[in-house]
Amino acid sequence: MPEMGALQVGPLTLEWGKRTYLMGIVNVTPDSFSGDGLADHVEEAVARARAMDAEGAGIIDIGAESTRPGHTPVPPDEQMRRLMPVLTELVGTVRAPISIDTSSAKVASAALEAGAAIVNDIRGLMADPEIASVAAEAGVPVVIMHDLKIHQADELIPSILSELQRRIDHALAAGIPLERIIIDPGFGFGKFGELNLVLLRKLRELTVLGRPILSGTSRKSMIHYVLKLPPDDRLEGTAATVALSIANGADIVRVHDVRAMQRVACMADAVVRG
Repeated sequence: MPEMGALQVGPLTLEWGKRTYLMGIVNVTPDSFSGDGLADHVEEAVARARAMDAEGAGIIDIGAESTRPGHTPVPPDEQMRRLMPVLTELVGTVRAPISIDTSSAKVASAALEAGAAIVNDIRGLMADPEIASVAAEAGVPVVIMHDLKIHQADELIPSILSELQRRIDHALAAGIPLERIIIDPGFGFGKFGELNLVLLRKLRELTVLGRPILSGTSRKSMIHYVLKLPPDDRLEGTAATVALSIANGADIVRVHDVRAMQRVACMADAVVRG
């Protein structure tokens, strides 16, 4: 695999391969699958983000649209109404750069203008034809996720590799440099039951793309598939998937419980990275 070097994101230098970075999740939605949505609770959302920053999050990821199964799409103006008061309070007051979890070019543009530093698009820059050019013009990194349905285990890795490469090519054509692209295989998005476990087991195969890997397993249904526990009781299951993600090549882990997962990542890094 080619050397990926480092990526400057605001004040943070992401040195790929040297350590695992934590992305803390702040949901300003009323219907988050994990029960942590904070729509219209600006002070609480800001406090949660600041706590994550203090606990060791390398990046704070703010989203204003739930993408739980069966979710209702949220118009860009409503996303911005939920998002912008939190974002403006946080910019310049936390160490961690802020990532915006959106598939809308309008939302991304407003957030980047307000000081966000990363675009995290679960639709892999494919849902809104303008979002890739918005990120390219702003000169910020993007997280490109795979979200298409896969039904067979033998199709899993080939399908993800093929689609992620297609999305990388789309980003490059829009003017986003390769070094600013992070990939996310999309745990729980179009992959059900056993397929998520297979994906975690084979995660390292995605390193052939030569880009940093973000793993988002925190509190997800893959943990319920094994442990039969509700989202707010999946800490240990999440810890196991975070440790295995790091062992299998992840560079960023996206998590709800930053304090606990920072310890898991530190221990896993000591074993895996030395």
